[in-house]
Order: sequence, then structure tokens, then C-alpha cells
Amino acid sequence: MADLTMHPEPAALTPIRSELLRANGRPTGELRDTLRRIPNTKNALSIISVWSQTCGLIVCALWLNTPAFWILAFLLMGRAHAQFAALMHEAAHRLLFRNRRLNDWVGRWVVGFVGFTPIDLYRRGHMAHHRDEFGPDEPDIPIYRGYPITRSSFRRKLWRDATGRTGWKLFQGLLRGANSEHALVRSQARSIIGYHLVLIAITVALGYPWLWFVMWLAPHLTVWRVINRLRSIAEHGGMQRSSDRRNTTHSVRQHRLTRFWLVPNQIGWHLAHHVDSGVPMRNLPRLHRELTRAGYVNSDFEYPSYRALWRALSARPEAEEL
Repeated sequence: MADLTMHPEPAALTPIRSELLRANGRPTGELRDTLRRIPNTKNALSIISVWSQTCGLIVCALWLNTPAFWILAFLLMGRAHAQFAALMHEAAHRLLFRNRRLNDWVGRWVVGFVGFTPIDLYRRGHMAHHRDEFGPDEPDIPIYRGYPITRSSFRRKLWRDATGRTGWKLFQGLLRGANSEHALVRSQARSIIGYHLVLIAITVALGYPWLWFVMWLAPHLTVWRVINRLRSIAEHGGMQRSSDRRNTTHSVRQHRLTRFWLVPNQIGWHLAHHVDSGVPMRNLPRLHRELTRAGYVNSDFEYPSYRALWRALSARPEAEEL
């Protein structure tokens, strides 16, 4: 079997050449303080923006009422889920607002539950992910285990996502959680279900009883699942457990189109995020630039595009399929 490991060659992992960064890439001193400053106002505007975009898209679809725009709107609603998920992720790290109570309330009721995410449970698992990627308590192994895979296997995974089978399986888990013996699981599941029953009631009152199912649930079960898989495997697929984050997390050059569809709110700078998970999303590009300037990130292992990375992630020969 060919050696298709995707983590960088040891020679590519050059040491830090900067007094502003520690050996593990984390910023120090004034740079650290600057990068870790949480921009309350800008984050609030981002939340207003995603809600405005989402509501505006639905209103336009209802107003124009053409097949072409309904298809476009359906696809863009998958992107809306990606935007809400990015903001929820920021709240899970308590980087959305400096006030912790405000951060957690907004994380639940404004950007988390709307995307079917039990954020308090998500935070527990996600912190385990950051403590030890690929370790024994890693919660995200199922989504990026076993890469690289064959192209046919890759297509089958994406087809299951696009046809809603992956999403429906996960959605059923949320529904079952409403009767869980675990108090927090039960509480969060019931809050999410109640939240969406209110949204359904609003659409019924407006005279569009089908709207939530077609323009929120269906894109979540299909378009969003494809986006989520493509993004997740681009973050950690094919990597390995290591104290050096360059062995656990891919680095991919960011382009405007993928930032629009796949990795909104700067979440594509994922290696920088894992180097210092206390840096808010808006400051990750600057941290990435400092890491590149210091030699921590270099072109020997940074992928030029997501397409190039996905090709590598699906490069296992068909004859070696397990």
C-alpha cells in the first residue's frame, strides 16, 4: 500500500524566526494582547448582518418567486448555516463578546440554536478537540478519520450529505436527545426544538407553513452538510496526533470564493486558530501573516487552494480501498 500520509515532512517544519512568537507559534507580549482583543461592536454587526442576509434572502425568494431564484436561495441558505456556525464557534470559545454572560446568551439564542447546535455540549467536545487533536478524547475523529480516501469513496460521502441522509441521521439524534437521561442534553435539545417550533409558528402566521421546512431545515440537511464535510476534512483530514499544530491541522491559502461559500468570518485560517485558540476570528489573518513571516508556515506544506487539498484527500488508489 502506498504511503499517503498528509502531514508535513519533518524538514518542512522549520523553527520560529521571530521574537514576537514562541517556539509553538503562540504570540507573546504586546502582539498577544492586541491579537486577543475581542471586537464587541464588529461582532455585533456580524450577527446583525447574517440575520439580515438570511431574512432578506427569504423575502426576495418569496417576492421574485422564480424557479432559478428559489434554487439560488436554497444554496445560499446552506451558506447562511455556515455563517451561523462560524459565529456559534466563536461564542463557544467565548470570543464573541467580552462579557461572558452576554457571549453565552447570544451564542445559544441568537446564533447557536437557530443552527440546531446545542452550544454548551458543543463547547465541551470542542475544547477536548483543542486540547489534544487526534487524542483519545477527540470528538471529531469520525468526520476526518481514514484520509486520504479513494475518489469513489469521497463521492459517496458527499452524495450522502447532498441527499440529506447524513443530516437526517444527525437530526434524529437531536430529536432523541429531548428524552435523554442526561439533563444538559435533554435541556438543550428541548430548547432547540422549542426554538424552531416558534419559527414554524411565525411562518404559519405569515401564511407560509412550508417555508421553514423548505428554506431552513432542508438546506441544513443537505447543502450545509456538504459544506461542513468539505471544510472539516480540509482542517484535519489525513493529519496526526502531535504537539506541533502543523502536524494536526492543514494550512490552506484563502481565496474570495471559498471564503464566501465555505469558510466565512475568517475561519479558514484554521492553523492559526489551533496555534492560539484565544485569538478572535477577525485577528486570525494577522496571526497567520506573523506565522508565515516567522517561517512557521511555509509553501512546502501549505496548500494553494481547497481544491488542491480535496484532490489530495481523495488520492488513494481505488485498488487500495478498504
